[in-house]
Amino acid sequence: MELFLIDAIGPFFRGYRKKRVNWSKIPFPHLATLSEDDWRAVEDELRSFARQVSAQGYNAVTLDDLAHLARHPLHESDVAATIGRLRPRFERYIRMLHEEFGLRVYLTSDVLPLTPALEEVFDGDAGLLQEYYRQLVADVLDDFPLLSGIILRIGESDGHDVDDPIRTRLHLRDADETNRLLRGLLPEFEARGKDLIFRTWTVGAHRIGDLIWHRGTLERTLAGIDSERLIVSMKHGESDFFRYLPLNHAFFRVKQRKIIELQARREYEGAGEYPSFIGWDCERFAHDLTHAENVVGMSVWCQTGGWHRFRRRAYLEQDNRDVWIRLNTEAAITVFRHGGTAEDAVAKVCGDTADAALELLRDADVVIRELLYIGDFARQKLFFRRVRIPPLFHVYWDCLFINHGVRKLMRHFVTDSEGSIQRGEQAAVLFPPMIDAARRAGLPVEDIEHMRDFLHLALLARRYYFLPYDLGLVEEIAAAKKAYKLRWPKETRSRYRVKVSFEPFPLKRRTLSLAARLLLRKQRGYRMIDRVFTLYLSGIAYRTLRPRDPRAMPKFLRKSAMGVDAVFR
Repeated sequence: MELFLIDAIGPFFRGYRKKRVNWSKIPFPHLATLSEDDWRAVEDELRSFARQVSAQGYNAVTLDDLAHLARHPLHESDVAATIGRLRPRFERYIRMLHEEFGLRVYLTSDVLPLTPALEEVFDGDAGLLQEYYRQLVADVLDDFPLLSGIILRIGESDGHDVDDPIRTRLHLRDADETNRLLRGLLPEFEARGKDLIFRTWTVGAHRIGDLIWHRGTLERTLAGIDSERLIVSMKHGESDFFRYLPLNHAFFRVKQRKIIELQARREYEGAGEYPSFIGWDCERFAHDLTHAENVVGMSVWCQTGGWHRFRRRAYLEQDNRDVWIRLNTEAAITVFRHGGTAEDAVAKVCGDTADAALELLRDADVVIRELLYIGDFARQKLFFRRVRIPPLFHVYWDCLFINHGVRKLMRHFVTDSEGSIQRGEQAAVLFPPMIDAARRAGLPVEDIEHMRDFLHLALLARRYYFLPYDLGLVEEIAAAKKAYKLRWPKETRSRYRVKVSFEPFPLKRRTLSLAARLLLRKQRGYRMIDRVFTLYLSGIAYRTLRPRDPRAMPKFLRKSAMGVDAVFR
């Protein structure tokens, strides 16, 4: 392995006060509000970050993004002015990272970025858009010669919350279009000796939406491409960064150079607010990848990912508050670069108190798997349209959902409800020894207490999902939610949002069962009913029947990330 990437966007969130943060990329409109003192502080933080990650063994970083550094003659005057202000600053940062710390720098890019003026000129013409994007890439590679390459994300674009004249939108719809884009871009990288890192991550939109797991789509996308400048970047599983997913089989099918993506700041598991250790998963992935050819490195996301209130910034916190993230970054580099173990990584971070820290992390691993996740649901392989259903359904980013709809779904999919409750209760008794171990290890005890109080709510939710309806339990949930909010006020701490509603869910159990058999499948391949109904007619039905007033749809579905609409494209 030769490439050990980590994202470096944390300093650019300095002073960002939005209540719920989009961590998918640098908040560029926020940068326009920074003073010169702020910019100097950003540079100081970036230098501190680079010093720490390079000492760990990382040799490359990612920065956002091509869209805000690439000039175009048709840009609006305000857009051109913004880009003009950003370019010298980022040129300075790239030079500093490269010359002071020997770090390679890669720039991220969604395919593709547009402004209102550009949209009007190109008017959806695929050929013109492809040439426009090729020229943007070529110009940025020439204008920033210290860049080592560009990372393409073709399956996700800016979320609904992004308020920026430069916005990205999904451009590629199928494997053939994606193949043509790669073939058109690679000569630019080959001529300059730069890397094109191609991410297979998608949110399920259009025919390319199953790229992350569908063998045929991936084969057609990469067909006939044999370039030493291409690196294929894949998340470790067939969905987002969740537990319970086996290593993606595509690692053993793709012949081109490739890297594995890992996440240290676990966006679905507290985002660094409490321990969610990936060390033993890293060991398993590294062992399995010894049987895969052309694996040339890894990419660790230590800040990027998710829409949530959690605000800890990797390598930039006081009082050891980012320790759970740093334990994960250390585990990844220790296992994949240095050939060590998860235990070696903990010893590097915790020193003489490593034994107590390992006690804590082992117990926390059980708690995450058995109490945050509902194991009987998480182990099921389920697909809807072009998406593998996440193993974590009732907790999403910073939200716990306790409602009748989730109750019905969980009761449909989980057959051993009694065992599920018992395993959650057995995991919950681990908190007293975890708190004791945190004290002995000198790790943040308050974080374990917060984890305990939140997962107590998750355990009550599980009882609500699987036990007969009980008014006493409903009252207990309400009281526990109130106590959680009092114990962890939002003014002093990032906390979960607990979405509680006991209103009856309109679908009968028999109807829900029929819908599940019709819409969901347990195999990767598409059934005939999927090709006729789920992939084609359901999209038409959704676009036809969705409420005209967007406010009629739950805010979570219409405002998070790209919204539920993306799944039905």
